[in-house]
Amino acid sequence: MSHRNTITQPSRHRLSVPDPDPDPDAISLAFDTEPVRKAYAQGRLILFAGAGVSAGLGLPTFAQLVAEMARQLDIDPTQFQSYGEFRQLAEYYKIKKGSQALTAWMAREWHDPAIDVARSPVHRLIAGGRFAHIYTTNYDRWLEAAHDAYPTPYTKIASADDLARAEDGVRQIVKLHGDLDNGAPIVLDESSYFERLSFETPLDIKLRADVLGKSVLFIGYSISDINIRLLFYKLSKIWAHYADPSARPPSYLFTHRANPVARDVLAQWGIQMLSVEDDHPDAGAALCRFMRELTRQDDAAEDKTEEDKVEGAVEPDTALSNDGFSRSPNTSMNSR
Repeated sequence: MSHRNTITQPSRHRLSVPDPDPDPDAISLAFDTEPVRKAYAQGRLILFAGAGVSAGLGLPTFAQLVAEMARQLDIDPTQFQSYGEFRQLAEYYKIKKGSQALTAWMAREWHDPAIDVARSPVHRLIAGGRFAHIYTTNYDRWLEAAHDAYPTPYTKIASADDLARAEDGVRQIVKLHGDLDNGAPIVLDESSYFERLSFETPLDIKLRADVLGKSVLFIGYSISDINIRLLFYKLSKIWAHYADPSARPPSYLFTHRANPVARDVLAQWGIQMLSVEDDHPDAGAALCRFMRELTRQDDAAEDKTEEDKVEGAVEPDTALSNDGFSRSPNTSMNSR
């Protein structure tokens, strides 16, 4: 069944979330938007959302996560961090403490009720976009919260059981690295990461089927992240099955900084790097600019609908009450 996970948004005591660039349209894009917009308009663009999408919400950083592991282990955080890279530290924590206490902390801290997802224009643009499939390596549930806030039916898929319940014609949010919402294991420590290298789980098989014949757009990812580079490599192997390489749909990665080395490495895997004309210090503002350009036909259609409602309005004393279709983030939603 399609569902919406309701995230309660209190009306006060919200965290201070920085507003995006006040004029994101002033940011110039250094590429022709027509090919990616065409794939989007045809419904043949799969969205991949990384940690950068939720960064503007003020979520804890991985450095803070390491510090929390050290606190629970009663080790000095600076000393603990010097003992290894993040996944090794998470593996050590799991050996000593298991996973439950840490994932419970993450579920609380990543979903502070004072966070207002309605203040994230990128989440609004994603929820209102024409994406049949949204894949994410994020653990948090803010993508789902955005779909609840701006009413858009969806099915969350985080396990093989979820696949069996998916409905045709309903947007799917596929969580490749697990989900903090249901207490299931997440890809965090070294062992779970190595298991992901096989790329043979039911969700991986689904991904392989979904990407054939479609373009993929990656947003919110760091090109220095070995996880995403592994994913690029695995996808390139899938796309290599095309007998005619020219028949392979192009895929894209958006970044706020140009990088000629990454551009050429990605190109060999069939991924075009999209960036702004001048390196922009605010990754969130740059992403917002791009997503507005990608989805501008949808925004224009929504604005026209609102204009039609106003033009067609009659005086209150002669009109029947008609609430219409609300995009308000305060709309009450049914829980799963």
